[in-house]
Amino acid sequence: MIADDLDDMAALLGDPEVMAYYPAPKSRAEAAEWIARMQQRYREDGHGLWIVETHDGDFLGDCGLTWQSVNGAPVLEVGYHVRADRQRRGYATEAARACVDLVARTFAPALLTAIIHPANEASRGVAEKLGMTHIDDDRAHPWIVRTVMGMTVEAAT
Repeated sequence: MIADDLDDMAALLGDPEVMAYYPAPKSRAEAAEWIARMQQRYREDGHGLWIVETHDGDFLGDCGLTWQSVNGAPVLEVGYHVRADRQRRGYATEAARACVDLVARTFAPALLTAIIHPANEASRGVAEKLGMTHIDDDRAHPWIVRTVMGMTVEAAT
């Protein structure tokens, strides 16, 4: 994710449908901050959320690995956002599976999580397709109790 992705990311993160389970859609300035945070994560952690595109280069959204906190403890999370007009076509699952493969090659054995708004059935469905189950509820978040899905990823053979 680079500064040149701002138009696409601002449209994605500013879309009320994509951001339905967040407190509010993000402004263009907040989307720029999002990109800057991902670049910081790349430098500090070696990973973050990356741009997801079709083979033809059409922007679909973002997906990747970030360190998050669940009830005060650090966890590795796979996160994903897909343009509203391209949802329910398997793109989030495909991108998230690539992240699971990366975890298997790089971090395994490791717990991988997906932290989900409890009403976000589509996101939970992606997590379940990856093999995750409900492992906890995050009660430390300031505005909601979030569902924590997770799985242990074993080393790739």
